[in-house]
Amino acid sequence: MPAIRLPDGAVKSFDAPVTVAQVASAIGPGLAKAALAGKVDGKLVDTSHLLTADADVAIVTDKDPEGLEIIRHSTAHLLAYAVKELFPDAQVTIGPVIEDGFYYDFAYKRPFTPDDLAAIERKMADLAKKDEAVVRSLMPRDDAVAYFKGLGEHYKAELIASIPSNEDISLYAEGRFTDLCRGPHVPSTGKLKVFKLMKLAGAYWRGDSRNEMLQRIYGTAWTRKEDLDAYLTRIEEAEKRDHRRLGRQLDLFHLQDEAPGMIFWHPKGWSLWQEVEQYMRQVYRDNGYQEVRCPQILDRTLWEKSGHWENYKEQMFTTESEKRDFAIKPMNCPGHVQIFNADLRSYRELPLRYGEFGACHRNEPSGALHGIMRVRAFTQDDGHIFCSEDQVQDECKAFNQLSLDVYRDFGFTEIAIKLALRPDKRLGTDAQWDTAEDDLRAALTACGAEWVELPGEGAFYGPKIEYHLKDSIGRSWQCGTMQVDFQMPGRLGAEYVAEDNTRRTPVMLHRAIVGSLERFIGILIENHAGALPLWLAPVQAVVLNITDRQAAYARELEAALRGAGFRVLVDLRNEKITYKIREHSLQKLPYQLIVGDKEMQAGQVAVRTRSGEDLGAMPLASLLERLREEVASRR
Repeated sequence: MPAIRLPDGAVKSFDAPVTVAQVASAIGPGLAKAALAGKVDGKLVDTSHLLTADADVAIVTDKDPEGLEIIRHSTAHLLAYAVKELFPDAQVTIGPVIEDGFYYDFAYKRPFTPDDLAAIERKMADLAKKDEAVVRSLMPRDDAVAYFKGLGEHYKAELIASIPSNEDISLYAEGRFTDLCRGPHVPSTGKLKVFKLMKLAGAYWRGDSRNEMLQRIYGTAWTRKEDLDAYLTRIEEAEKRDHRRLGRQLDLFHLQDEAPGMIFWHPKGWSLWQEVEQYMRQVYRDNGYQEVRCPQILDRTLWEKSGHWENYKEQMFTTESEKRDFAIKPMNCPGHVQIFNADLRSYRELPLRYGEFGACHRNEPSGALHGIMRVRAFTQDDGHIFCSEDQVQDECKAFNQLSLDVYRDFGFTEIAIKLALRPDKRLGTDAQWDTAEDDLRAALTACGAEWVELPGEGAFYGPKIEYHLKDSIGRSWQCGTMQVDFQMPGRLGAEYVAEDNTRRTPVMLHRAIVGSLERFIGILIENHAGALPLWLAPVQAVVLNITDRQAAYARELEAALRGAGFRVLVDLRNEKITYKIREHSLQKLPYQLIVGDKEMQAGQVAVRTRSGEDLGAMPLASLLERLREEVASRR
């Protein structure tokens, strides 16, 4: 009979096979009531799972990270249950857990409305109150296909038909609703108490634009109402910071249907772009990178040799000329190898660091586009380091420190480091992947860094370090990356002459710090809520006159500030000063410089900060000193 080992080391023995729920009851009534699922020998299972042999068992409650995910997954099923109750003709498709919530896609004869969303949420609450048991069962694959076809659930039947015929299908039933799922799920709907439906969207069946458009309902679920309230507050704050809204308000950029996923930069937005690019260009120069420039279009044969055509062609824009196939580059790395190959290289040149602000194009699905955060045309602060195997760790260590310094200058101090490991679809041998992954681990260890490993999420040619930045409202953004590549240099014929005069293939390190400049600028706008620090602000100050008598003096101040290298406007309109102050405050300019008769006679300027603080009148020299110090500190 089973002996159950608990996380605290205690062992409970039972005279007969026992369920996870019964183990929880044997530990105590409080745990039995709180149990959502179990972890048996490290695998998540339902509380109804039967234990017939000795096992290590942990009870999962809403205090565990797995518990929250199970709640969200179960709430997605509750959503589908409610939709079927209210709209019996709707077909259910898929409903996974996502960050902070879940979604479910439906096929229905008409678009759902906000009123429908409210009604569905009320029905979900009613079904949860019934506390109906959630029961798992198994069914042969072909029987499951026939079962769902009989219900009119053709999408679900198609999903099941794609599963090997010799597998049994895991089904979960609650009340009158049955769904396909691996589980586990909460034991009953009464465990689902804190949820909210968020929005409606469109989505193609199976993510393929050639398929039917479905309706996606997004929702969120939590263990405590306080957590839901905090999340909704965060969402509200995020909407205020939305870079698309601020881009219009601050006259930075726009997008339009004639160029989907491509950006029209306005003068102020391009000024911000240039500040980011020129800063990164200086980083290149200060850290031994040589800037290069490669063609936008390369012959298909080069992409085949690099491995991109086989692994990435669906996301590449292609063209044809004179019976030759070409691809617009989705990344810069094959071009950098061509520059390396243009001369016979010596070990004395290594590490050789190339950098390029390379414009790339990727054929992203239209439904995935999102402002300037997810686009089809973008520019990377892309760099590639060609080095020997014994130089990999030192280069990775140096890059780690450089990245953290850059992020700090842009205002990001909380950085999570993740290590993405070999995917199923990859190039190279296991031994090469072992070496590459061990090199990255060793480099991070030498830096004293802490990291989380992500199995299966590496690039097809190598593992990578990812840098995730936490912004001012707690969101995480993945930006920088360092990738170790043993594959592409050899595939493209890169060699150098080693110290012993033999020819060797270099290791290629793919690295970016901010990544896509478009996306990083969007992150900056949202992180600072449009109130960019002085060194980045497209307009750093505006000079405002009170009456026409100060117009000439205001122009003199503007000219002096411009001559000192600052980005300044002058507003001489015949408007009340309070109106002009308010208007420029909405533009989130760092400084407003106000001149009346008193300031003009004293040769001074009244200084007002973006926050509304009145710094009083000061000479131009004092103002310039303050501005220079603030720009230099990048605070």
